Amino acid sequence: MRKKGSYRIKDIAIMSGVSTGTVDRIIHNRGKVSEEARIKVEEVLKKVDYRPNIVASALASKKTYKFVMLIPAFSKGDYWEIVNQGIERAEEELSGYHIEIERVFFDQYDKDSFDKQMEILEGMEFHGIVIATLFKDSVLRFTTRLDKMQIPYVLIDAFIENTHCLAYYGTNSFNSGYIAAKLMYQQIGPDDKLAVFRFIRKGDSCSTQVLKREEGFRTYLDENHFRGTIYPVHIHADDNEGNRNILDSFFLLHGDVKAGIIFNSRVHVLGDYFKARKKKDFKLIGYDILDENVAYLNNGLVTHLIAQRPEVQGVNCVRDLFRHLILKEKVKKMNFMPIDILIKENISYYNNYI
Repeated sequence: MRKKGSYRIKDIAIMSGVSTGTVDRIIHNRGKVSEEARIKVEEVLKKVDYRPNIVASALASKKTYKFVMLIPAFSKGDYWEIVNQGIERAEEELSGYHIEIERVFFDQYDKDSFDKQMEILEGMEFHGIVIATLFKDSVLRFTTRLDKMQIPYVLIDAFIENTHCLAYYGTNSFNSGYIAAKLMYQQIGPDDKLAVFRFIRKGDSCSTQVLKREEGFRTYLDENHFRGTIYPVHIHADDNEGNRNILDSFFLLHGDVKAGIIFNSRVHVLGDYFKARKKKDFKLIGYDILDENVAYLNNGLVTHLIAQRPEVQGVNCVRDLFRHLILKEKVKKMNFMPIDILIKENISYYNNYI
């Protein structure tokens, strides 16, 4: 007795009394067949529990699937370059399956830039999309339209509720901030003063992820009876001279602030400032294992880095679109990355675990 699920198209044709071409058309739902032939073949398929080799079919198919990556533009060494390395890895893995990946970049500090790319995408044809969720309101508008068009989408960077995403990859942003506060509270007293450094953005005050991290940070401090003052300090992404003036003015007025945090990957911008000002008594926490950040962790200007395995996120976002659209597999919706806590004593042992 043949094992269930191991029957070939040729076997199904013999058992149904039709040609192999007819069976192929019925299985793959292409071309015309008689209702009588369809009934015969479907009865046999059910009887033998036939399961087509989807991988082989995908390899043999001439259909091209287009995946779009809507992510921030990046320079060498940036956080999003590491995410893109994961995308490139998936692209290489799936090269035999006729998958075309198009990257659509926006300025992560300018909501208008995201909105313009969103409008362009509405006129494009594609089968699935990965969306970096920096601008919550814009993402919600875009995903509503994607839902209507029945285009699957994967969210990366921060989870946004009230979407019907296929999957999410990233940390629990609230918990990440909560942990950061615990690390900070181990270094300061309940009446100390803190600085929360934020980058100036056009359109939205902070990214979705930064807002959730700061919410978690403040929640931990409130729960643990922190009585000190938290000062917001707004700096620029790419204006070193302007940042020096802003930070000099802040510390002239608040010289007793000896600790602070930045909730994105640019802690090295602050490291540059503290190094130039020979300020070694400041306790600074940041995010992500960029080379520049790691250098400041190793020399003590940064006490902790919190990492989230961006390359793993990038590769798995693409893989999930492939599994859903081509292999017809069910994918897990919520995929939280580990919240990795790094200090100079363990950073040399860290890797992405991809």
